[in-house]
Amino acid sequence: MTTIELESSKNTSYDRNVEVKAFDETKLGVKGLLDSGITEIPRMFHHVKDNTETIPSNLKFHVPIIDLKDVNTNLSMRVEALDKITRACKEWGFFQIVNHGIGVEVLDEMLHGIRRFHELDDEVKKTFYSRDRSKKVRYFSNGSLFRDLAANWRDSIAFFSSPHPPNPEEIPAVCRDIVVEYTEKIRTLGLTMFELFSEALGLPTSYLNELDSIKGEFHLCHYYPPCPEPELTMGTSKHTDISFMTILLQDHIGGLEVLHKNQWVNVPPVHGSLVINIGDLLQLLTNDKFISVYHRVLSKDIGPRISVASFFTSSFPHYASKIVGPIKELLSEDNPPIYRDTTIEDVAAHYHKKGLDGNRSLHPFRLWNG
Repeated sequence: MTTIELESSKNTSYDRNVEVKAFDETKLGVKGLLDSGITEIPRMFHHVKDNTETIPSNLKFHVPIIDLKDVNTNLSMRVEALDKITRACKEWGFFQIVNHGIGVEVLDEMLHGIRRFHELDDEVKKTFYSRDRSKKVRYFSNGSLFRDLAANWRDSIAFFSSPHPPNPEEIPAVCRDIVVEYTEKIRTLGLTMFELFSEALGLPTSYLNELDSIKGEFHLCHYYPPCPEPELTMGTSKHTDISFMTILLQDHIGGLEVLHKNQWVNVPPVHGSLVINIGDLLQLLTNDKFISVYHRVLSKDIGPRISVASFFTSSFPHYASKIVGPIKELLSEDNPPIYRDTTIEDVAAHYHKKGLDGNRSLHPFRLWNG
């Protein structure tokens, strides 16, 4: 490839917009920078250091791991799992699940398929590069690249599965079969998780799955190349998810951290597990009974790290324009609404406008007297 001239951090006439535009026009992402032989990362990737303490997961706090084995056939095991899920959703907003029904061979192949795509020949991969939000399959680096104060050290390919999945020929051949299979299996698991969430809230089992606003999902499949200066940047900056729920598949490299009691806690990879986290919209629906919490991914000098985040939220207009607000059955005189009624469309518009700026997307929707 032709190495582009990116502005030096020592240049006093530094223009971030010029650097970002030059980077985006290569259509080769962060991996392209690394392949060009850089030993120092461009200034556009420099992040302000976060001095919040990070603690290992085996000390003081550890993200819950919940076993879903036989939850659909054994009542006592379902009750036990529901108790753990309820506490995890209230106290952490994050937990890992094992024995979830998706075979480890499917999980591993999904990770391999995403890696195969990101390591395609440059000219082939470039054909998928796009910032057109109407496309069901698109490859890019940093979704809010032109708005964020600092870019993250990662590239991504997105697959939008609802209301209709992409045509198979739109999906890159190197990961086509596994993306189709994984999408079907993760959708089924999503239905199960929403049933468990409904019961954990004291609602009928089918309650959340019957809401039109819940219907829809998409995958963001990330590739985090090794970074020559990981201490200066982030894999993914501090943020919450706008979704109702996110199901994350991560490989063995690690780097995911969740903010718990004002400390960053490592979420260690467990082979065969999936990470579940509550999104902003479910926090709104549950009137803060379930919490959506900050999380981030550290940049590392090893890799690549591969992850697949499946977001459950409605991204199409018919459902996105519907009213969402705290579930009425959860409200009482002692638990008045904290949020005003709004639409997914409005929450999403605010989220995308602000980018990954580290601020909560629900803040404008709070009732100040709530």
